[in-house]
Amino acid sequence: MDIGTLIGIVAAFGLIFGSILMGGSIGPYVDIPSVLIVFGGTVAVTFIMYPMGAVLGMVKVMLKAFFAKDPDPKELIKKIVELAELARRESLVALEKASVDDPFLKKGVLLVADGTQEGLVRSVLETEINFMRQRHGSGQAILKSMGSMAPAFGMIGTLIGLVAMLQTLSDPSAIGPAMAVALLTTLYGAVLANVIFIPIATKLGERSAAETFYMEIAVEGILSVLRGENPRIIQDKLEAFLAPALREGSK
Repeated sequence: MDIGTLIGIVAAFGLIFGSILMGGSIGPYVDIPSVLIVFGGTVAVTFIMYPMGAVLGMVKVMLKAFFAKDPDPKELIKKIVELAELARRESLVALEKASVDDPFLKKGVLLVADGTQEGLVRSVLETEINFMRQRHGSGQAILKSMGSMAPAFGMIGTLIGLVAMLQTLSDPSAIGPAMAVALLTTLYGAVLANVIFIPIATKLGERSAAETFYMEIAVEGILSVLRGENPRIIQDKLEAFLAPALREGSK
């Protein structure tokens, strides 16, 4: 689990609820019709904007912000160097017997072991990277759209509430409570957008960038093994992708 994501969301809601409780009870801030307008309206419009299957799969996509293992480039470089030493000691065909856990690296290693040309190996692996980016970008786009729609429906709910409030102008005692309910939808929309949808979309974007970076290192390493480069040279080349502190730690 990504503890940082969990801590951030819990802290954000904790601060919001804490400030509410400092000013009184939480009861006045709970309004079911406002929840239905904001959350229900946001989901409904998302179904209009995107395919049903993509929207229904958003729960699984959002969970990746909480449950995902960050790829370790240092371990990847170490594994590629081991593969290079195996290929240098025996042959490229020997790579077929090598134990490789990472599916992307394993695909590249098997292509090399099968005697595939360098250009084709690069093409196959880069195609997989590009389509991975496309899949990830689709999920992020849906969340960002929901982040823009939630405040809009908050405003719609506020306008609905204001209309209802204007109908009670003859009763001054009813104006205050009606205005409070009208503003709740704006509050709900702002919270959903700025605590849930937009932050999670940003976190998924960071995870996608980290995975792309990892895969690009793998591609360069696989092609270096295919060219028969010295394992030490391969290590130095791949460590150039990393920050200096990480390079020193991987040696």
